[in-house]
Amino acid sequence: MSALIEIKSLLKQPEHLEARLKEIPSEPGVYFMRSSNGDILYIGKSKKLRARVRSYFRPAQKLSDRIAMMVRQVAEIEFIATDTEAEALALEANLIKKHQPYYNVLLKDDKKYPYVCITWSEDYPRIFITRKRRATQKRDRYYGPYVDTRLLRYTLHIIKRVFPLRQRRQPLFKDRPCLNYDMGRCPGVCQAMITPEDYKKIVQKVAMVFQGRSDELVVSLQSKMDKAVERLDFEKAAQYRDQLKALQSLNADQKVALADDTVSRDAIALAADDKHCCIQLFQIRAGKLVGRLGFFADARSGTPGAILQRVLEEHYTTVEAVEIPTEILVQHELPEPEILTNWLSSKKTRKVSLINPQRQLKAELIEMVERNANYELERTQRASDRNTQALQDLATILDLSELPKRIEGYDISHIQGSNAVASQVVFVDGVPAKQHYRHYKIKNPDVQIGHSDDFASMAEVLGRRFRKYRRSAEEQNTPWSEFKYQAGEQQDFPDVIMIDGGKGQLSSVVTVLQDLDLLDVVKVISLAKKREEIFLPGASQPLDTTAEQPGVQLLRRVRDESHRFAVSFHRQQRLTSSRRSRLAEISGLGFQRQKQLLAHFHSIDYIREATVAKLTEAPGIGPGLAQEIYNYFHPNQVSDGSV
Repeated sequence: MSALIEIKSLLKQPEHLEARLKEIPSEPGVYFMRSSNGDILYIGKSKKLRARVRSYFRPAQKLSDRIAMMVRQVAEIEFIATDTEAEALALEANLIKKHQPYYNVLLKDDKKYPYVCITWSEDYPRIFITRKRRATQKRDRYYGPYVDTRLLRYTLHIIKRVFPLRQRRQPLFKDRPCLNYDMGRCPGVCQAMITPEDYKKIVQKVAMVFQGRSDELVVSLQSKMDKAVERLDFEKAAQYRDQLKALQSLNADQKVALADDTVSRDAIALAADDKHCCIQLFQIRAGKLVGRLGFFADARSGTPGAILQRVLEEHYTTVEAVEIPTEILVQHELPEPEILTNWLSSKKTRKVSLINPQRQLKAELIEMVERNANYELERTQRASDRNTQALQDLATILDLSELPKRIEGYDISHIQGSNAVASQVVFVDGVPAKQHYRHYKIKNPDVQIGHSDDFASMAEVLGRRFRKYRRSAEEQNTPWSEFKYQAGEQQDFPDVIMIDGGKGQLSSVVTVLQDLDLLDVVKVISLAKKREEIFLPGASQPLDTTAEQPGVQLLRRVRDESHRFAVSFHRQQRLTSSRRSRLAEISGLGFQRQKQLLAHFHSIDYIREATVAKLTEAPGIGPGLAQEIYNYFHPNQVSDGSV
């Protein structure tokens, strides 16, 4: 920990700490732990704020390594008092979602399990599978994460086959629906042949499947089918019949042996070793297992009961009230069950019970959930062992005193200097950490079409990446000779930098790091493609390694990922450039109107085919400019404005 943080830490100011603790009331509420620079480190809740906050600073209190590290950084404590414990829980959930404090990260988003997303923010919602939850649109709903990916894809396939749903993100044709409409699989969304209100009614039925409310949907469809038969509307009745058959096939052979099959319940259990914690949550509705969700956590983040409580809190924060069951079976006693039950009961407007079963059928159900959690833990351990072996081998190859926690890989992509870009990928503990990926547009004026310079491009990127530490030292008035070692201990500072290339690319990067006086803080290497050879700065010969060594294979994964990320970004830039290059040649069509035109027509081909009248329908395009655009694409024709 840096000296700057320790000097301002409350632990170093016992009198000030005691005075601050006395100011905190013994009421329900939420507390904030802030660092010396004002960042929120942790957000927590309690039914007695003063007692909970004081417990962090008691000498005899046994804290986990993670929380102990957080406490050493606390420079200020703030709080918000609430009337009830349930209000404190809801407020905590909202604040954590908003601020994302570093030490509140319990559930790990390693994108192993997929979600189903329904984009309610759109007039015609899309339904798709994703491995990343995005909080950009509050109205969009995510269901999951689902453990059984194959079953999830099968479920979505069946749903899209029997319910008339939007099949494409963008329309295939400009002025007519595609074959999906003729086959009855899409209601003609692209041509607005169904109103948004009617389409959302269809999507609401689909959402019931992912909410675990299939039985309600079956009853509703059965009633509608009977009414259609009474009206002699046999075509509509046949549609309802097909939908019922599809739902029944999804629920087949999923009966769970519980005597009371009328109660909706969730069962949650975990399996953990000294590092990893795998949690499974089974969703049981009307005696059927309708969903199996999976979560990961750091086993050192708390007791089993505390981890289960946090998982339940985070999970039910993201679901609708109708999805909350009336009974939740838990493997371990929760530390604050009253807060959770009060909050869930308030949200559902119906009593929700938390049960820690010890015998009979409910205990057997918890054992089944725990057994599945153990299977997932074994898979996680095997993957972790492979990563550890690769990291140990890499540490031996590079003569590192500790295992490299953070590895950064860099690559350059361009075509003869055009649209030159660079990628930065990050592997943490041997696993891709995509939230830390970055891409760069090369700004060097000498790198242009017909003239490429990978050495200069790589030097530019590394300089832009690491100069921020120099600026931080200047802002804090700290000598660079001291600050650079503090920078090397920060979370975002790499242990190893891997450059895709040979000695030439490596030497250009070494020059930059020498100028920044960072070469003695970070290990920098390059990996040549042909023979998978590792080069160190100043060495004329590669290290004595083989391409199949675990450590070299790890570097190859980093190299391949950096190459993939660079190429994909380069293609994106090239596509954008090719789209706009032709439009930029049209007199009077500026950058903003180019964007509006493409957003309206979706492609250059549609713009080329459009008449003057159609062009004027685009935002910002008047008759005169529309004529200019038409004349550009049809130099030998004269338009009369007709379709």
